[in-house]
Amino acid sequence: MTKHRLTRRTFLKATAAGATVAGFPLPLRAQPKTFKIGVIHPVTGALAEPGQACRLGAQMAADAINAAGGITSKGGIKLELIVGDTQTKPENGRVEAERVVNRGTRMLMGSFDSGSTNAMASLAQQRRVPLLIDIAAADPITANVAKSVKEGQQKVQYVYRNFPTGSSFGRKAVQYFNEIFKEANASPKRVVLMYCNDLFGQNQARGFQAAHKAANPSWEIVEAIPWPEPPSDLSTEVSKAKAAKPDVIAPITRPASALLLFPEIRKQRVEMMGIVGPGSPGLYEAGQLAALKEDLEYVLTSVPWANFKNPKTNAVAEEYRKRSGGKTFDTNSGYSYDGMFVIADILERAASLEDPDAIVDAMKTTNFSGGLMQYAGPVVFNELGDNPNAIPTMIQILSQKPVAVWPREAALQKFVFPRPKA
Repeated sequence: MTKHRLTRRTFLKATAAGATVAGFPLPLRAQPKTFKIGVIHPVTGALAEPGQACRLGAQMAADAINAAGGITSKGGIKLELIVGDTQTKPENGRVEAERVVNRGTRMLMGSFDSGSTNAMASLAQQRRVPLLIDIAAADPITANVAKSVKEGQQKVQYVYRNFPTGSSFGRKAVQYFNEIFKEANASPKRVVLMYCNDLFGQNQARGFQAAHKAANPSWEIVEAIPWPEPPSDLSTEVSKAKAAKPDVIAPITRPASALLLFPEIRKQRVEMMGIVGPGSPGLYEAGQLAALKEDLEYVLTSVPWANFKNPKTNAVAEEYRKRSGGKTFDTNSGYSYDGMFVIADILERAASLEDPDAIVDAMKTTNFSGGLMQYAGPVVFNELGDNPNAIPTMIQILSQKPVAVWPREAALQKFVFPRPKA
């Protein structure tokens, strides 16, 4: 008699056949549903370092949301990120948004620089795909959409922003300048504004100048010096700034221009109390710190920053450090991380995930207090689609590390101003 050994494969085949014959087909394992989100940032080109930080922050947040059960009110649907790269070209914001929408994304998030974000916004309105701006400061991006809806040219606003606007940067910068000067018992009189002449830089500069005019502080903006972005040389602009005899230089830079500006200031031996920026991306990134070294020491700049007094922020920052190869959880990674949690909160509350207008209804009523960044209150959206509680923090480069130094409730260390003389 031949003996047949019952293997696992034979058993499964027999069981399946038996079950089918008996009229009880085996249940198929349900495939997890996903909600596709188009996440677009500049991960190559001049803005690659902040763009890559944004992408990693968004992915870490999506991983955390999915690990906690996904969108629980919708049966545990998981978030699936369809990523895009603007290559640091503003026109690619629309191109990449179109591409990911054609792949089935039902929401968009992005995209760091104001030019590409503005291009994304027009596509979002045209295709009726809700867009959450995680990072981009230019006021017109949301204001123009809100205006067109108010005037009846468009029916629904699909564009919302959880990031400070250029005008709010300006107001906070003037406030922080005044407070820091007073706290330091210093009386600078002459401030020279220097800025990159692109959409972001122009908007930031206008916001700072308008806030200065409204506040009428004891210090003057004696010169405003733009440069084309990206610049090839800034010696002429720095020479002009030096001739204005500044007590403070207030730069609004991109990472590429920062690499030229700060060494040129040192080279021309500009004498002043210090460098205090109204808002510049890139001065706190590992690549900038490594390249500029001592040229960044004691530089103060107003940027959206993580709340490192929150234990959860420190836990996420440690995970980010491991996954990024030792980089700091900063403006870019932090706001993209929070952005994904804001989206998850919106999806939890939306009456339908199939109807973009239902998602927008949920966006309008957002009141999210679980963010890791430094806010003045919960994430909410006003009539323009902006979050008035998104505020910057004054950080300073100390021992080649970015540290929150103002306002007091955010500060981890006391600022140094005026900077020590060489």
